[in-house]
Amino acid sequence: MSEELARGPKESPPAPRAGPPEGWKKGGRLLSVLLAVNVLLLACTLVSGGAFNKVAVYDTDVFALLTAMMLLAALWILFYLLRTARCPDAVPYRDAHAGPIWLRGGLVLFGICTLVMDVFKTGYYSSFFECQSAIKILHPLIQAVFVIVQTYFLWVSAKDCIHVHLDLTRCGLMFTLTTNLAIWMAAVVDESVHHAHSYTSFQSNGSYARLAPDPERAGSLVGGDPCPCNTAVCQIFQQGYFYLYPFNIEYSLFASTMLYVMWKNVGRLLASTHSHGHTPAQASLFRETYFAGPVLGLMLFVVGLAVFIIYEVQVSGEGGCTQQALVIYYSFNIVCLGLMTLVSLSGSVIYRFDRRAMDHHKNPTRTLDVALLMGAALGQYAISYYSIVAVVVGTPRDLLGGLNLAHALLMIAQHTFQNVFIIESLHRGPPGAEMHETPPKEPCQGLTFANMDALHTLPACPPTPRLVSPSPAGPPETVAILLAPRGHWRRRCLKDISLFLLLCNVILWIIPAFGARPHFSNAVEVDFYGYSLWAAIVNICLPFGIFYRMHAVSSLLEVYVLS
Repeated sequence: MSEELARGPKESPPAPRAGPPEGWKKGGRLLSVLLAVNVLLLACTLVSGGAFNKVAVYDTDVFALLTAMMLLAALWILFYLLRTARCPDAVPYRDAHAGPIWLRGGLVLFGICTLVMDVFKTGYYSSFFECQSAIKILHPLIQAVFVIVQTYFLWVSAKDCIHVHLDLTRCGLMFTLTTNLAIWMAAVVDESVHHAHSYTSFQSNGSYARLAPDPERAGSLVGGDPCPCNTAVCQIFQQGYFYLYPFNIEYSLFASTMLYVMWKNVGRLLASTHSHGHTPAQASLFRETYFAGPVLGLMLFVVGLAVFIIYEVQVSGEGGCTQQALVIYYSFNIVCLGLMTLVSLSGSVIYRFDRRAMDHHKNPTRTLDVALLMGAALGQYAISYYSIVAVVVGTPRDLLGGLNLAHALLMIAQHTFQNVFIIESLHRGPPGAEMHETPPKEPCQGLTFANMDALHTLPACPPTPRLVSPSPAGPPETVAILLAPRGHWRRRCLKDISLFLLLCNVILWIIPAFGARPHFSNAVEVDFYGYSLWAAIVNICLPFGIFYRMHAVSSLLEVYVLS
C-alpha cells in the first residue's frame, strides 16, 4: 500500500485533441454575423417595401431575391456535405444535445407541408401564367429544392462540431440562417397583409397588397391588365397554400434554431464524444403517468377545435353573430389559460421538493431554448398590455370588455409561469442525479487503495460511499433504486403536467396560426388605437406569439422525456 501511495496519482487520461489553431475565433464569428445582418436588412427592406402598392418595389423583386438566396444556400449545403464526406477529420466531435429527434421530426413534418404548399403555389401561378412573371413560377420550385436539401442536411449534420474551414463554415451557416429568416419574414408579411386585406375588403382602401398574387399587383406588371382567379381549381390552389403558410413559417424558424446551434458548435472542443448533461432516455407516450394530464389535455384540445370552427363560421358568416363568437372564444381561452397557469405553478412547487442537482454544463442548445422562450413571449406580452390599456382606459364597460381584460391578464400570467416551469425543468439533472455524491478532489483522482482504512489518513479525501465499495458503479445505482419510490410520484406528476401543457400549447398554436383574429373582430382595440396602429402591433407581435407556442411544445416534449 505504501508503494502505491508513494507513486501518487495515475496518469490522467489524454486531453481531447486540440483542433486546428483558431486565433481569430471571435473575429470569424463577427464576420459571419455582419454578413447575416446586412443580408437580412436588405431582405427586410425589400419584403416590407413590396407589401404596399405605393412603394415601387414589386413582389417579383422579392421573389427574385429569395430565389437567389435559396440557390446560394443550397449550393453551400451541397459543398458542406461533400467536404465532410471526403474529409474524415472534419467532424471530430458531435454535440449530443443538438438536434434532438423530436426537433428533427418536427422539421421533417413542417418540411413536407411546405412542399405541399409549394405545389399549391405553383399550380396557382400556373393558372394565369400568361400575365405573370416567370420568377413567380420558378420561386416555389426553387423553394421545394431548397427545403429538400436543407432538411436532409439538418437531419444528418445537426450535431456536427465542424473543425475545417471554420470562417467559411460560419459564414455559410449564417447565410443559410438568414435565408430562412427572410423566407419567414416574407411569409409573415404575406399572411398578415392577407388577413388585413380580408378585414378591410369592404372599404375602398388600396394601401394593402399581398406579396402573393393580388390582382392589382399582378396587373401592374403587365400594363394594368388584371390576372383574375376565376376558375374553381385556381381558387382551391389559392386557399390551400394560404392555409399551409403556418407550416412554412414554423419550418423556417425550426431550421433557423438548428442552424444557430450548428454555428455555435463550429470549432467547439468536447471532452468526449458524449457531452455532459442529460443522457438520452427511452420514453414512450403516457408511460409512468397518472393519465390525468393527457386526458384533460385531449379534452381541451377537442373543445378548442370545436371553438375554433364555431368562431370561424360565425365571424365569416353574414348572420351577425360576431359578439357571440367572441364570447365563446374568450371563455374557452380564459378556462384554458387559467388551468395552464395553475398547472405550471404546481410544477414549480413540485420542483421545490425535488433534490435533483442543477445541470450547469455548457449547452448551446439549452441556452438558445431559454432565449427563444423569453424573447418570443414578448410578442404576446405586448399585445396583452395594449389590450389591457384599451379596455381599462376605454369607455365601454360590457361583458366583452371584461372577458378581453381577463384574457389579457391570464395570457401574461400563463406565459410567465410556464416559462419558469420549462426553464427550471431544462436545467434539472436526469432522474437519480441527486443520488451521486460530489466527486473527490484532484489529489485523490487515480489512487488505488488496498486497505480502506488508509483512506481516512488523507485529509483531501473524505470518506465517500463511492470509494468504500469494491464496485465503483454499485453504490449510486443501489441508492437510486432504494430511493426511487420516494420520487416516483414527482416524476409521474411532472410527466402529467408536461403532457397537459404540451396539448394546450398545440391547440393555442392552431387557433391563431390558421386564421383566428379576434384582435380585429373585437372593436375595443380598433376604436381605441385606430386600425392602422393596431394592425401594425398585431401583425408584428402575433407571429412571435405563434412561434412561442410551437417552441414551447418542443421544450415540453423534452421536459417529458427527461422527467
